[in-house]
Amino acid sequence: MRFGLISLVLAAAMMAIGVLFPWMKTIGILGLCYGLAALGVSLPARSGQVSFGHAMFACVAAYAVAFTAKAFPQLDGLMLIVWSVGLSTAFCAVLGLFMVRYRGIFFGMLNLAVSMVIVALLGKLYSLTGGTDGIRVDRPTFFGFVTERNEFETLLLGFTLLVSMGCGWFYQRFIHSASGEALSGLKTNETRLEYLGLSAHQVLWVGYVISGVFLSLSGAIFALAQGLVTPDMGSWMRSGEFVFIMILGGASHALGAFVGAGIFEVVKLAASAYMAGVWQLLLGVTLLVVIVVAPDGIIGALEKKKENKQGEQA
Repeated sequence: MRFGLISLVLAAAMMAIGVLFPWMKTIGILGLCYGLAALGVSLPARSGQVSFGHAMFACVAAYAVAFTAKAFPQLDGLMLIVWSVGLSTAFCAVLGLFMVRYRGIFFGMLNLAVSMVIVALLGKLYSLTGGTDGIRVDRPTFFGFVTERNEFETLLLGFTLLVSMGCGWFYQRFIHSASGEALSGLKTNETRLEYLGLSAHQVLWVGYVISGVFLSLSGAIFALAQGLVTPDMGSWMRSGEFVFIMILGGASHALGAFVGAGIFEVVKLAASAYMAGVWQLLLGVTLLVVIVVAPDGIIGALEKKKENKQGEQA
């Protein structure tokens, strides 16, 4: 309950900051997109499977937005998001049938290999994709409204906040459901799970597809906010950033992904402005400190502290 209240307060604060400081809207939207992506990476990670290629689903959704918007310029932004998420999720579901047969480093590297193939194709097919220059996404109508950039960003920020809270609520319900507990059970004893009559492949596939939905939402919203889609969205470095954020915030609660994303964005922006030559070093040091001090992430450390306090009071 406490984390739920914190989430509502943070969402309201972010919306207020966006209204008061218009230049913060895009930063807030992109930060929430990173949080959604980290939330998606957290699901397979709960089963002990860390993917280094999950950014490909965000990339597929973003390019689906770009291609569709180019072919149907009159299409509303909401419909672009729905269509692109559905297409990317279908791709994730088919790919997942193959991926869930592997574990550990093989799972991570196979996802990475597929993402590298996709990025390479997007970069080489210049006549279709624009190559490394990418494809521009013109500002569409949103919820039927024709808006200027400021109003569009306000609507998109509010929409992204609602989507983020909805995904966070679903994530919490899922990890505490039978399917979510079974997914966590893969990490501890997959053989025992099979003896209980559950298919390990099916359990992981469900988690894989849900994670793909979160990544797809992230990519679709990112494309509309940035107005430009490039192959870098599916690169291994972007996937690594999502894993970084997941570790930073923790996977024990949905709020961890968004807290990690917020810290990541703040550190990256501050370091880029004042320590441009060594900003990656600062991010690396930040991650090392978190791993040493709070190996379960920031939210995991807070939950553990709360449990210890309750134990002392009992």
